[in-house]
Amino acid sequence: MSSANHTAEEVSTVFVVDDDDGVRTSLGILLDSAGYHPATFASAAEFLGQHDPARPGCLLLDMRMPEMSGMELLQVLSEHGAFLPVIFITGHGDVPMAVEAMKNGAFDFLQKPFGQHDLLERVGRALAADAEARAALLLTEELHRRHSTLTPREREVMGLVVAGNANKVIAMDLGLSERTVEIHRARVMEKMATRSVAHLVRMALVLESPPGHPPAG
Repeated sequence: MSSANHTAEEVSTVFVVDDDDGVRTSLGILLDSAGYHPATFASAAEFLGQHDPARPGCLLLDMRMPEMSGMELLQVLSEHGAFLPVIFITGHGDVPMAVEAMKNGAFDFLQKPFGQHDLLERVGRALAADAEARAALLLTEELHRRHSTLTPREREVMGLVVAGNANKVIAMDLGLSERTVEIHRARVMEKMATRSVAHLVRMALVLESPPGHPPAG
């Protein structure tokens, strides 16, 4: 339960980082009994030493820890582009700090003492959010791959198509015949694997996010 060994399976892991042995043990037992796959760590440094950004899951993180606090760990993850959903575990006096953490990218926070149902419900939501973000990331990478196969002229045509221009207007803008524009447009649709201009527009919006980042919003 406390092992953080990476398996070949893409199983979502609930990472627990807390310097309190009792809290780590009880959370690990609870998560395991609920069917989740916990991996527990006694410090932020220990977690970072074994963290694999490609490993899906969420993070239950104690707000106050020696050496590196939960807030500092959140900042490190953010600086490295990790989008692992973080749920802070806070004491009563830490609520304002937890709210600030959410403004800085944390997913949620739980105030001690908290109920088991509340914890498991939030973990479920965090794992769902992580799965959604990773699916969006795969989509972004795939669309960038398709877009990279377009010729410079096809990219020009695609840009004008998604801007709402008719073939006749595109032909005039690029100094081409309408027939040539039709050919370029057909190749764009084929390479981007769509038959709908509306779908192509949505793809163009996703392409505004760089590879390696899920689309905004």
